[in-house]
Amino acid sequence: MSERRKQYPFDKIETKWQSHWDQQGTFKSLNPGDAEFDPEMPKFYALDMFPYPSGQGLHVGHPEGYTATDIISRYKRMLGFNVLHPMGWDAFGLPAEQYAIEHGIHPRDTTAKNIAYFKQQLKSIGFSYDWDREINTTDPAYYRWTQWIFLKLYNSYYDEADQAATPIIELIEKRKEECPDENETERRSFIDKHRLAYIDEVAVNWCPALGTVLANEEVVDGKSERGNHPVERKPMRQWMLRITAYGNRLIEELEDLDWPEGIKSLQRNWIGRSEGADVHFELPGTGNKVTVFTTRPDTLFGATYMVLAPEHPLVDEVAGPDHLESIKDYRNEIATKSDLERTDLAKSKTGVFTGGYAVNPINGEEIPIWIADYVLMTYGTGAIMAVPAHDNRDNEFAKKFNIEIRTVVQPMEEEINEDICFTGEGIAINSPLIDGLQTAKAKQVVTDWLENNGFGKRAVNFKLRDWLFSRQRYWGEPFPISWDNEGGHHAIPEDALPIQAPEMEDFKPTGDARPPLSKAKEWVNHQEGYKRETNTMPQWAGSCWYYLRYCDPNNAERFISTEAEKYWMNVDLYVGGTEHAVLHLLYSRFWHKVLYDLGYVKTKEPFQKLINQGMILGEDGQKMSKSRGNVINPDTVIEEYGADSLRLYEMFMGPLEQVKPWSNKGVEGVHRFLARVWRLFMEDSQEGEWVLSSKIKEVEPSKQQLKVVHETIKKVTTDIESLDFNTAIAQMMVFTNVFTGAEERPIKELTTFLQLLNPFAPHITEELFAVIADNFPQIINDNEISKMAWPEYDEKYLIEDEIEIVIQVNGKLRDKMTICKDDSEEEIKSQCQELEKIKPFLEGVTVRKIIVVPGKLVNIVAN
Repeated sequence: MSERRKQYPFDKIETKWQSHWDQQGTFKSLNPGDAEFDPEMPKFYALDMFPYPSGQGLHVGHPEGYTATDIISRYKRMLGFNVLHPMGWDAFGLPAEQYAIEHGIHPRDTTAKNIAYFKQQLKSIGFSYDWDREINTTDPAYYRWTQWIFLKLYNSYYDEADQAATPIIELIEKRKEECPDENETERRSFIDKHRLAYIDEVAVNWCPALGTVLANEEVVDGKSERGNHPVERKPMRQWMLRITAYGNRLIEELEDLDWPEGIKSLQRNWIGRSEGADVHFELPGTGNKVTVFTTRPDTLFGATYMVLAPEHPLVDEVAGPDHLESIKDYRNEIATKSDLERTDLAKSKTGVFTGGYAVNPINGEEIPIWIADYVLMTYGTGAIMAVPAHDNRDNEFAKKFNIEIRTVVQPMEEEINEDICFTGEGIAINSPLIDGLQTAKAKQVVTDWLENNGFGKRAVNFKLRDWLFSRQRYWGEPFPISWDNEGGHHAIPEDALPIQAPEMEDFKPTGDARPPLSKAKEWVNHQEGYKRETNTMPQWAGSCWYYLRYCDPNNAERFISTEAEKYWMNVDLYVGGTEHAVLHLLYSRFWHKVLYDLGYVKTKEPFQKLINQGMILGEDGQKMSKSRGNVINPDTVIEEYGADSLRLYEMFMGPLEQVKPWSNKGVEGVHRFLARVWRLFMEDSQEGEWVLSSKIKEVEPSKQQLKVVHETIKKVTTDIESLDFNTAIAQMMVFTNVFTGAEERPIKELTTFLQLLNPFAPHITEELFAVIADNFPQIINDNEISKMAWPEYDEKYLIEDEIEIVIQVNGKLRDKMTICKDDSEEEIKSQCQELEKIKPFLEGVTVRKIIVVPGKLVNIVAN
């Protein structure tokens, strides 16, 4: 902004106060054990979802949530809270590594450069972060504890009886007692299958171009979200985390959280809890059986075929010799399909008959076994009993391949229509055990029969799958695991942590399933007879627990001290985007519950209150992106209008949760408001310098001014508490308009206004407060506004005891008058005749009568 357009000297005062806050440690929060820590002081933990520091830096959408938590944090400090308001960096991940590969730069170097840029941008906006608590997920001192938490998962199992994570040593001892003759290899196999962190061979999304496994959400239409490279399905040995064991608790313990209902629903749906029965189908001639989960055991008599996932390990065993070739071809055909393409996006059903059969336990019938891509190995048991009369997918498949469709449920009040697939509840038919029973009772009877005859049991299933935790990348946390020559895995001792990745010049993908770390032979073969795990953890790992480390970031002995965790947890306000509604929040809750079960934390949930800020769109109403050319850089806005204008506009655009388009004209409007605030306090001297306004005096406020002051205190206070920042700003604009017109401006009331505005616009308010303090030392004792106590309103000043009424002469409006509610009719009649605008209409005439309509008007009849 040119000097001509600059309406107040924001460029000088903003950098001045940012330096002051840094030097003074103004926003440092104290921990238990610190010299001046007061254990009786209430705490408030305000947390932002920490950013991934890309080379592009921030755009104006990012500071929206950060500004909201900053306003709350500043407000709570003035209320007397010990506030924890930290910031850090989610810095591992695929983008940094891909950039490094493409440009020949180590990801550590690009990450450090990006972090420095992000930090400079955040500081320029004036956020009150405690930078002494800054964390970085790529710092060995940090990921030492990420690896430590992984070992806790590795060395634990989920005790179904206690419904809690339990040290694996207890399962080992229990197994020794129950199976004393079991050899060490068998026992080890049993134990490894029960760990919360375990190895499994699973079908994954493999991207040859990126050289890594991708999560389902990183694959779009069969291609990688980053780079648009082809992705194929491929079985690979992977580390998995047993999040499904926590399915019930992840649903049930949502209820008491102060989260948006929409986010709770997304988590419930993602977890997808369903009750039903596990049913065992014998495979004749093999000695094996297939277990399927069904929510409708009452339809078992209608199961006319079975479908296995193409990847199911029993497919090759049940396949007839004449069908091996077609099975192989079908598997190749679907290898590149994502789970979404195989299920929700599938336009038509495909499949192949295996030549094998299974025995339906309810009636002894042999039913054909097919493979089809709409059955996933990662959901349930990877097998279904197909009931084509009462399941739409099965119905479509059966009709396409001419398989029997047998009706076993009749609608309660309608005729059976064989052409329609009836999927609802009704009356059982063609089912000898349960004919005539309604669905609920029929389910119970069939499940009892299965349990009594050893063919199944009651079960709960989840759509949620165990968390695939391996990545074939260099730029991630190494696993603290070694492999022996017999293929057994072992935890690396905790005192050897952190396990750091080796320095490598070549960290490009190997072109096959081997991770880049496999190239570092000396690092891999770290001990005779043992090799390091060469996969790395996903980016999610570091973000699962960062909120805990903020509480005690420099503790070298523990990931968080007992005292710090007890004082700070849980998070009082967590603000971030809806894009993290499921995965990050679900993963964090899972890790937190494991730590809770093992006694390392005292809270069951990490985030008590959650707010999702709405997206800020470009001026064209589209999502901001480089390709659209509509990205607004906050640096540009700050240079032109100042950080306070940026902060204030981000909050004035509308409710925090709404999606809103950016408007440069809107920024200008807010900037003009701040200029009016400046001129409310300041004026030009004869030398052309800004000095305190001569209208500011140590005087008593008028009745109207007092009313506006206390209205503003009340409105801003309640609106901050409810996060209605836009309406709080609107009220402060009202205050400014009222006081700007005053010839005498009372110093105490103006100081109160600065306190209210400070959380929103901290730089201008700090500067104006300092000027006032210099000029009125007898009134202002504090040297910084951020250290003053938050003002309180008095209800007595909010009572409406005055009203404005209309004054008419012979029915025509001539003036208005303010009266007290308690004024008598005679007093009102007398006052209205003395008004300067009324007197000319009464000269030379006789007042015949005066009509008073209480609270509304006075009509003087004169002729």
